[in-house]
Amino acid sequence: MSSRFLGNSVKLENVYIASTGTTCGPLEYQGPLGTYFDKGFGDYHCGEDSFEKAERKMLRDALDICLKREKLKYKDIDLYMGGDLLNQITTVNYLAREIPKPFVGIYGACSSFCLSMAMSSLLIEGGFIEKAVAMVSSHNATAERQYRYPVEYGAQKKETTTFTATGAISTLLTNQPTDVRVEALTLGKVIDYSQDDPNDMGRAMAPAAFDTITSHFQDLKRSFQDYDLVVTGDLSTYGHKILKEMMQRHKIDVVHYNDCGCMLYDVAHQEVFQGGSGCACSGLVTMGYLYPMLKEKKYKRVLIVATGALLSPMMSAQKDTIPCVAHAISLEVVE
Repeated sequence: MSSRFLGNSVKLENVYIASTGTTCGPLEYQGPLGTYFDKGFGDYHCGEDSFEKAERKMLRDALDICLKREKLKYKDIDLYMGGDLLNQITTVNYLAREIPKPFVGIYGACSSFCLSMAMSSLLIEGGFIEKAVAMVSSHNATAERQYRYPVEYGAQKKETTTFTATGAISTLLTNQPTDVRVEALTLGKVIDYSQDDPNDMGRAMAPAAFDTITSHFQDLKRSFQDYDLVVTGDLSTYGHKILKEMMQRHKIDVVHYNDCGCMLYDVAHQEVFQGGSGCACSGLVTMGYLYPMLKEKKYKRVLIVATGALLSPMMSAQKDTIPCVAHAISLEVVE
């Protein structure tokens, strides 16, 4: 039986993953998990005449792959929900013009993957709908142009920089039993540790990840030992280290922990600075890699904690600090 909110968390009973679709850019396809993704593009334009249109193509392809696996059409889904990093969530909103069913756009920055999964799951668990598609995307060139400097500038990067992942993910959620279900979720609070550098996202987001993970454990009476793997979304090597130090200071035993930004790339050999970030980072690792591992029962339960820096280019120009958030979903094998 599903629960009411336990603090910031909810236990779920009737939400299952039916299918997924994943597409990615060249560096992601060449990375250690590249063979797990459904489709990889050889360049950042993806056959389109702008990076923004390329991101939309990736998301459309991911959606088509996801639905084709279940022999479904756009009209067969009750609700679509998703987000991206662009102003006015441009990618998902413009793609939604092609979808003849209700669409809800959400924005959680890089945490949008878990946020869209969580909100879709709540609607299914509540009995309001039977099928939902949660979808997100990000693109290195579109995000850099909006939040920092266009890639054409060749601007010098700081050592603490993270690399926005290029990719798109669509996930079909349903109330009909499958091999893997969404068994719990935790919605995060907005946390601001007075970090104002948009080129140091790991340090900004680590406190939000810490708050959501500890809330999840407290609400559900769990610990790291209750999961085969706990992954954060976008902290990369620098933020990953900071989060572990925060846990250790609070005497929390950290085991089975990794970060999607470290898993998506070969950080030592690919030019991605500290590692990955972006909506597609946690989405690609989760639905491209962890979901198949769950289906094959190599993992029984995993916790995904997607982190997002809610920075605004306008406020960054005013040197305002960066609020951050992290949302979590727990996936487990159906026995």
